[in-house]
Amino acid sequence: MKTFKLQHLFIAIAFATTLASCHKDKKVTPDQPTAQRAGVYVLDQGNLGKPNSALTYYDYTTKTLTADIFSTANSRGLGNTANDIKIYGSKMYIVVDKSGTVEVVNAKTAKSIKKVLFQNSDLSSREPRDIAFYKGNAYITLYDGNVAVMDTATYSVSKYIPVGRNPEQLAVSNGKLYVANGGGLSYPNVDKTLSIIDLGTLTETKKITVGDNPYAVSVDNYGDVFVVAYGVYGITNASLSIINSSTDVLTSKADFGGGPFSINGDSAYYIDADGTVKIFNVKTFTSSATNFITDGTAITSPYAIAVDPLTSEVFVTDAKDYNSNGVLYAFDKTGKKEYSIVTGINPGSIVFVNK
Repeated sequence: MKTFKLQHLFIAIAFATTLASCHKDKKVTPDQPTAQRAGVYVLDQGNLGKPNSALTYYDYTTKTLTADIFSTANSRGLGNTANDIKIYGSKMYIVVDKSGTVEVVNAKTAKSIKKVLFQNSDLSSREPRDIAFYKGNAYITLYDGNVAVMDTATYSVSKYIPVGRNPEQLAVSNGKLYVANGGGLSYPNVDKTLSIIDLGTLTETKKITVGDNPYAVSVDNYGDVFVVAYGVYGITNASLSIINSSTDVLTSKADFGGGPFSINGDSAYYIDADGTVKIFNVKTFTSSATNFITDGTAITSPYAIAVDPLTSEVFVTDAKDYNSNGVLYAFDKTGKKEYSIVTGINPGSIVFVNK
């Protein structure tokens, strides 16, 4: 099982810089952020099997760092292996895998609003992994092969939708939910499918075969769905599959050693297998040959990446030795370092909060 983002530890394959070209549909213009940023949160996964997950916060106005703002605000810890964090409206949702919880907090203060349990009758975790949102519902992948549908007003779960084995990340496009079925618990006999869920009927309508052990799903402004897969070490290569969400047809698949993507406009930023930061153009389906970081900043163990669409700044975390505090680096759009802050152990996700 790959609770942590371990692909950068062992994938050493070359990737195709050019994927099969296909026609781009009309570009969809997303809602753009208009408010000024208050700061940045970093979700620290902690050590696998230990209840030391944390939430680092850096305040842009005061230039102050709070090492674990969740513990400070709530007088308790996040739990064991926090895996995902996203903001929807005024609330922030923190998915904690081994604890079997989704923490719903005030996005500006990290103060707890509701702790939602995803546990079996024996109190073991159903292992919530990732979260996405659509029209007032939160969709949460559970490692037992389901997607939970949770109302963001009442926090009640109305339905569990069966998908593939050990689902990982998920994303919304064209009124549909795309779910990567990793099958990590059966490694090396992994899954290789992407489930498509109609968000009107809340049913799975199709499975598409992608690369072995898919884990990351992202969507660009054209409606294309990008699925990054680990592969099976020593047997099959890591890969990138592209699906047209209008037709739900696989349009391209190629070896690809990097990922996952953080997309801003036509640029998808990702950590390559060699530890550098590269840019994949989602319009031309080509990757840059050079490192985005232009000032020589060295990152020991690149772990997570996010681009702020409001400022075009690119943030990269460094997990160092995977057992001690990490670092978050902020780069301007030319790849030059602006500043860095200390995070907790294994900084795995980054989100930006408005004032």
